[in-house]
Amino acid sequence: MISRETIDKVFETARVEEVIGDFVQLKKAGANFKGLSPFADEKTPSFMVSPVKQIWKDFSTGKGGNAVTFLMEHEHYSYPEAIRYLARKYQIEVEETVQSDEQKQRADERESMFLVSEFARNFFSQILWETEKGKAIGLSYFRERGFTDETIKKFELGYSPEDWTALTDEAISKKYELEFLEKTGLTVVNETKKFDRFRGRVMFPIHSMSGRVLGFGGRTLSSEKKVAKYLNSPESIIYHKGKVLYGIYQAKQTIAKEDNCYLVEGYTDVISLYQSGVTNVVSSSGTALTPDQIRLINRLTNNITVLFDGDAAGIRASFRGIDLILEQGMNVRVVAFPEGEDPDSFARSRTSQDLIEYLTEESQDFIQFKTSILLEQTKKDPVKRAELIRDIVSSISKIPNNIHKEVYIQECASIMNISEQVLFNELSQILKRKNRDSRTTSAQRTPFTGVKKETKQVDKVDPLKLLERKIIEILMLYGNEEIEFVDFTSEIDEEGRKRIVRQQYSNTVSNEIYMHLQEDEIEFTDPVFLKIYYEIIHLLNQKEKISADFFTNHGDDEIASAVTDLLMDEEKYSLSNWEKHNIYVNGKKSYLSKLVTDVLYNLRRLLIAEKIQELQTELVTDGDEPNGLEASQESLEAIRDYTSLKQLLFEKLNRVL
Repeated sequence: MISRETIDKVFETARVEEVIGDFVQLKKAGANFKGLSPFADEKTPSFMVSPVKQIWKDFSTGKGGNAVTFLMEHEHYSYPEAIRYLARKYQIEVEETVQSDEQKQRADERESMFLVSEFARNFFSQILWETEKGKAIGLSYFRERGFTDETIKKFELGYSPEDWTALTDEAISKKYELEFLEKTGLTVVNETKKFDRFRGRVMFPIHSMSGRVLGFGGRTLSSEKKVAKYLNSPESIIYHKGKVLYGIYQAKQTIAKEDNCYLVEGYTDVISLYQSGVTNVVSSSGTALTPDQIRLINRLTNNITVLFDGDAAGIRASFRGIDLILEQGMNVRVVAFPEGEDPDSFARSRTSQDLIEYLTEESQDFIQFKTSILLEQTKKDPVKRAELIRDIVSSISKIPNNIHKEVYIQECASIMNISEQVLFNELSQILKRKNRDSRTTSAQRTPFTGVKKETKQVDKVDPLKLLERKIIEILMLYGNEEIEFVDFTSEIDEEGRKRIVRQQYSNTVSNEIYMHLQEDEIEFTDPVFLKIYYEIIHLLNQKEKISADFFTNHGDDEIASAVTDLLMDEEKYSLSNWEKHNIYVNGKKSYLSKLVTDVLYNLRRLLIAEKIQELQTELVTDGDEPNGLEASQESLEAIRDYTSLKQLLFEKLNRVL
């Protein structure tokens, strides 16, 4: 594990504008920087970076955070991967905390396997580019497939020589241990000998989302029928075939940006499409699609377009995998290539523009596609037609969204020329069977019977939450400021007349707010704001100042995200560059005292109004209780007292009750 000292040093050293500037073109906007969102397609900048606060905010998507969270969002790094990236960028030595012997052994084993895999990647690449056999066999093969040298280097392709132990001998000579060569599957070891698993094959490294080499796929160039055409690394603690996707490392940014992922079957399909300009493409590496692979895509987009070879049998075999995608609530479209074509051959025989146009024009919804394919096969056979109906409705039943279910039922009924009610009945039966077989909540056990028409629910604004948010915002931005406050009290003069006395005093914003909330015993109702407020009180009790960095780099993601949103809201107006149009926005500092007192008075006013409402409700029920008259009198007196207090607050707020 990375030590706390290293993490702190990374946060102290890293500059958010420098880190983001490596990925986004930023322009100066006053004290801040702005640019086009890297997470959405836009023409007007909505992405803001604050060097002073060391945070960023994308107003088009709502995302925001610090340098680490940007790398996690944009590069899809894990937290440790983001810390290590920044440590490398700023040349900070990464210190590891003390681990148990078992943890250390497992971490060392994983790291050793990664290092061996990276060595093998470099070895295969070197053989491909720098040896006569590598050039004559491996490089020639890739070039004959139409791959450019740039593409070959992009995907780090290589060649494993036909010698029995070329890789193994080279690795051992470089002090890599045979144990890890065997565990990664690069070397096969038995009682009598050891030899390279991938000898005589062109090599396709398989990368993790962050770019580490997990394993390899190797294609034989031999024409012998007994030799497997493709060979993959065996399962290991770093390589799980069902949890990785070939090409995800190269495609992740485009998938997120285009909000769509093309899914193909083989390595060369990915590479040919990528070279032709379709860079948001991945492959399941010839294996049946798994839920883990689907979830990996779902981290980047909710939309998958499956590209089928022009082979009816292959299409039918893929239907089960697509049902798994539907179960994840993702949107699935398909493109079928002409008979005899696959994504690789089609991409190589067309221009980039023709390929992209074909993928766009031929893309269709999966349910409609499956219906039309199976309908063609049933001809006029009523038994097969009935089986088709059950098959289609079974796929629709996988979809979590009820509205989508109903739309698909309607469209399939139209395509198959059958009544919607028949399909709804079949769907209901399937869902009933599922509910009987699974232990679900009562809400999930209700059979689907169509979508009821309901009036649109409008989300109500919670005024109490807005005021709590405003208090936290003020504390974050101005909590350490000491300013002059004014209070008004009433007193009776010598002649018995009531007069208003103006009192002026100095206090920090944080102390003023704390004093008022303590006096009225007010607690935050929003759980996140309550956590932030407790953290602030802890800092004040420790005689420490409120630091925005402390909260934006907080270990609690909810706190860090909420504070980032609050702080960047303050910067939002600078996106519009009002000064250019001679419109000048006053900073909140110019009326800070009034801002603090107003929000506190409004919070009190709102809580008093709720209390009055509660007492009025009690007043209605008091008459039915024993001693009801006495209770009613007490409620009326309390209502009068609270109403007087409310009147005083309105006077202080310069409002009319």
